[in-house]
Amino acid sequence: MDKKNYFGRVHLWGAVWNYAALIMMFAVPVAMSIILDAWPSLPIIGKIVATLAPLYWVTAVIEVVTYVPMLGAGGTYLSFVTGNISNLKLPCGLNAMENAKVKPNTEEGEVISTISIAVSSLTTTVVIAVGVLLFSGIFQSASDNPTFSAAFSNVLPALFGALGASYFMKHWRLAIAPVLAGVAVLIASPTTGVGVLMFVTIVVSLVVALIIHKNLWYDDFKAMRTKKKEK
Repeated sequence: MDKKNYFGRVHLWGAVWNYAALIMMFAVPVAMSIILDAWPSLPIIGKIVATLAPLYWVTAVIEVVTYVPMLGAGGTYLSFVTGNISNLKLPCGLNAMENAKVKPNTEEGEVISTISIAVSSLTTTVVIAVGVLLFSGIFQSASDNPTFSAAFSNVLPALFGALGASYFMKHWRLAIAPVLAGVAVLIASPTTGVGVLMFVTIVVSLVVALIIHKNLWYDDFKAMRTKKKEK
């Protein structure tokens, strides 16, 4: 299969499954309203939608612009259908590409990202099903216990700290500015969504990377000119 046919099928089936997931999400409340004969008031729905829609539309656009260059088309479609992108799918895709020594937004990165996110989705489904069936009582009692509650509330920070540490150590000059920008945004607006926060930090990262690259290029240019003059 050539590149054009591959991406054509990815976009086709990605759109089909995203629309199917959207229909299924709407089908649940509609089915409950039909069965129970309890329909919500349209003016109330309109008021809520008018309040929330602008925020979610902005977040949706930002997430597409942010995730697609990192996860590729196939990985992004899968992530939008299965959810939990920033907490699981994004770290999984980036880590898989790093281990495979391929870069995002390349043909190799597209394949690795799609496969890793697909495997992650299947693994997550199996783990959640097993956990709900076998350990729901244990987890509930453990999370209510003050001794373990602090650990449960810090699982995600610990996960992202471990994943981020390797990137920060490898590219420490690029990491300083986005981390400070993220902290500043959260201080100014603690309720900022993850999608908006990621977009801000990514833009800052790109700007800083361009500045560093330009300075390095300028230093190399100066060194080359100096060598020519010495000759």
